[in-house]
Amino acid sequence: MKLKYFLFLSCIFLFSAFSAFSQTPRKTLLSISEDKFYINNELTYSDRNWNGHAIAGLLMNSRMVQGVFDDLNPETVKNWIYADTKKWDADRNTDEFVTNMSVWKSYGLLSFTLNLQGGSPYGYSQSQPWINSAYTESGELRPAYFKRLERILDKADELGMAPMLGLFYFGQDENLADEKAVINAVSNVIDWLHSKDYKNVLIEVNNECDIRYDHAILQPERVHELIELVKSKEKNGYRFLVSTSYSGGAVPKENVVKASDFILLHGNGVKEPNKIIEQVAATRLVNGFANQPIVYNEDDHFNFDQDLNNFTAAVSTYASWGYFDYRMKDEGFEEGYQSVPVDWGINSERKKGFFELMKEITGY
Repeated sequence: MKLKYFLFLSCIFLFSAFSAFSQTPRKTLLSISEDKFYINNELTYSDRNWNGHAIAGLLMNSRMVQGVFDDLNPETVKNWIYADTKKWDADRNTDEFVTNMSVWKSYGLLSFTLNLQGGSPYGYSQSQPWINSAYTESGELRPAYFKRLERILDKADELGMAPMLGLFYFGQDENLADEKAVINAVSNVIDWLHSKDYKNVLIEVNNECDIRYDHAILQPERVHELIELVKSKEKNGYRFLVSTSYSGGAVPKENVVKASDFILLHGNGVKEPNKIIEQVAATRLVNGFANQPIVYNEDDHFNFDQDLNNFTAAVSTYASWGYFDYRMKDEGFEEGYQSVPVDWGINSERKKGFFELMKEITGY
């Protein structure tokens, strides 16, 4: 009996040792010091200045939330079919995303926002009858979503990129049964990320916490509780850096500012670039602000051919900026990164405008 028990324990030990040994060593470590981002302990865009503005330490990004998109509602999935195959294909969507990541990086894109409940596949929506959620009703993880996510995060680690992973999206959070399920989902995602040993992922608890969320813990007054939950889940001395975002033009509340490792802003609705500068200044005056990095990770304003636009305004006040684009009425497949099905290439004039300006600013 003792021999059997010894052999059993030996098998467990060998399996654990093999699993640890067989996991691919990670290449990318993201960190923050004061208001600056570092990748593998080196300042991003190291020593870079543009038009008299410091660029080193910023994190240029794009809203790519549909990278793991699927629709589990058989009544609406037909809305996302590819023109060439006449069907929707979630794996094709992720494959094409991964294929383009090295191209984005070549222009200086170091980060992009994904969301495990996506974003409106029309850009903006009043209702969301589709079901795009990486969680079951009780907050357990749906394996197919996380297989797709793993492909993206593995490629980001290989390329030295630092994705922002959003956990919830309004209009989809009601697919979770209750607050317990929300908490369970957060814990499960962070545990999964730790199990894969990623160290290049920023967490955005939810996209625009001040927009119609069903669960109180995802709303502005209490969302800091989930930020603190993420911060509490440490493994081997490492924890994930975390924040959440508000709607366009909003200045974050004190509870979120105090809890967050970095501050997320949105520029939607901010048509005058100087208002971007004012939004950043107001954020730095919020009680509890401790010189965290300020990052726009959603802004649907362009004018990239003009000297002053929302992108350059953010840069002028030492804030990182994130491009948000969707396919507008009567536009072709190549437009937008949020409209499903997505063309993940740089094939429209707006996309080219963003990437070319980013390349100029970052020096890539």
